[in-house]
Amino acid sequence: MWGGRFAEGPAAVMREINASLPFDKRLWRQDIAGSKAHVAMLAAQGIVSAEDGAAISEGLDRVAAEYGETLPDDLALEDIHMATESRLAQLIGTPAGRLHTARSRNDQVATDFRLWVRDAIDAVDQGLAAFQRALVTRAGEHADSVMPGFTHLQVAQPVTLGHHLMAYYEMASRDRSRFNDARTRLNRSPLGAAALAGTGFPIDRAATAAALGFDGPTDNSLDSVSDRDFALDYLMAATQCALHLSRLAEEVILWASQPFGFVRLSDQWSTGSSIMPQKRNPDAAELVRGHAGRIQGCMVALTTTMKGLPLAYSKDMQDDKPPVFEAHDLLALSLAAMTGMVETLDFRIDRMRAAAEMGFATATDLADWLVRQADIPFREAHHITGRAVKLAEAKGIALDRLTLEEMRDIDPRIDARVFDVLSVDASVAARASHGGTAPVRVREAVAAARRQLGMDA
Repeated sequence: MWGGRFAEGPAAVMREINASLPFDKRLWRQDIAGSKAHVAMLAAQGIVSAEDGAAISEGLDRVAAEYGETLPDDLALEDIHMATESRLAQLIGTPAGRLHTARSRNDQVATDFRLWVRDAIDAVDQGLAAFQRALVTRAGEHADSVMPGFTHLQVAQPVTLGHHLMAYYEMASRDRSRFNDARTRLNRSPLGAAALAGTGFPIDRAATAAALGFDGPTDNSLDSVSDRDFALDYLMAATQCALHLSRLAEEVILWASQPFGFVRLSDQWSTGSSIMPQKRNPDAAELVRGHAGRIQGCMVALTTTMKGLPLAYSKDMQDDKPPVFEAHDLLALSLAAMTGMVETLDFRIDRMRAAAEMGFATATDLADWLVRQADIPFREAHHITGRAVKLAEAKGIALDRLTLEEMRDIDPRIDARVFDVLSVDASVAARASHGGTAPVRVREAVAAARRQLGMDA
């Protein structure tokens, strides 16, 4: 490619370290699309002849057909961009040499990579929507199912399983928003920025931007070829998404353990042991949890690569793609796995309910009742409730199993109406504030989510 300047070829190690073809060949669809848009613009502007433009476009289609069967692997070609141009020259001859007019690999790769990340975001959004549909479906099934809500992993207050699952729906909604924001920011075309300073040819950057589905061309040629914010945006959104998936994975792991017994994993999403026949291991959930660390590592890798680079392009930026590719592959696997697990989890609602009835989860309901019915300041009500909990704990019974006499010995202002609020069902039903765990609120949230996801269309 640069034989006019160099008398000797690169050393073998130099050829290997310099080549990006082993990983960037997955950009081939975007590279073909970018090249076709570029040559169509060159022909429209009279920079290349209509005949050469047509020959190049037809040749690129032939190259694409070949790539659909086998991708190139010759390291001497360096990258997918030069591999495509080389194969095009073999197919159509001299006109292929005109394809790179008014274009550099710097703006070419920046364009291809943006197109790939845009496609990746669209794929992730589809995966997140499927995950949300699974959550919403199971939440609707369990709008009334009582489970313990935890703080500090200690039983805190009763909640409904549907409410718990809808919390992850909200997380996924924010993930989709972050990816959508990233997509909006990246959707401007660097094609035509050339190496770093633009070009003297009378190109039409708006035309190529429109042909590739961008909102318009980028506005500064230096920034166009040196910017990788779009890749960082993707990785940061992917990291946050993986964090959310990891939190749910951790809960599935805990819930599937015998001490909890809240869920039973299906055979599809669990494995056995090579030595212990009784084991049903939550390996899929554990791998999702592990993938979150690797995805975060990809984000750190690229931020570290980019942190000290002067304008415009440096070869360090060749290492921008592997962490994005790796993170995307891991995130796609994690989303598919978590969606499958949510769809097939066997929730043991009897165990969940029993756990909610332990740990004095309705203590706050007693304190709230004292405030509402006996006009006791909350702090005093808190102390009265604490004494009731202490007594129930000493007797080894649930709070609602104390007798009225025992309650009145603690505070005479307590009357029989208190037992209306001490059951777990009464507790969750009472939490009917906006965003609360009451079954009526959960059903409303599920209905709104189903409309948003188009599930009832």
